[in-house]
Amino acid sequence: MAEPGGVRPVTVSDVQQLVRRKDEIEAQIKACYELLEGQKGVGMHEPLVDAEGFPRADIDLYQVRTARHNIICLQNDHKAVMKQVEEALHKLHAREKEKHAKDEAEALAEAMSQNQSLPQAFAKVNAVTPGSPASISGLQVDDEIVEFGSVNVNNFQNLQNIATVVQHSEGRPLSVTVIRGGRRVHVGLTPKRWAGKGLLG
Repeated sequence: MAEPGGVRPVTVSDVQQLVRRKDEIEAQIKACYELLEGQKGVGMHEPLVDAEGFPRADIDLYQVRTARHNIICLQNDHKAVMKQVEEALHKLHAREKEKHAKDEAEALAEAMSQNQSLPQAFAKVNAVTPGSPASISGLQVDDEIVEFGSVNVNNFQNLQNIATVVQHSEGRPLSVTVIRGGRRVHVGLTPKRWAGKGLLG
């Protein structure tokens, strides 16, 4: 994915490279200062001539001048690299933020579309007896039933419809579709006689 203007997007390794470059420059500046220190502690601003205006004989003037010149150039480079590091970090953070926002928007859109595609329930499970066929099949309290064998929201009139389907399906698996926690779940339910009341429990 390229940024506008065909520029390659900034990566973490780009930032690491810039930081390495910054460290190198700092090491070079330090080496130049050490060189000046070795020349009788001449810093950046001490005079290079003696009291009479002659070039000082106790130091290597060429080395001192070169070191001073290099320090000035390196400090400029350092400033430029620091600016690049800052900009790269800004871009990186901005992209992370953008990506995060996009991911959130996609997740939201997916959740919305799932909700829209959920069928309508016609009954709700309000109790499941432990050990019953309903419990063994995995039906849970608060499951909203959207299909119970041949019964669905279009042909459901009352709970007698379900009782009829159950009686006709004793010992045979029924396909049951429920909505649980906003998701569609399929349950295979086999009505049969058990220790409790009814064929389901």
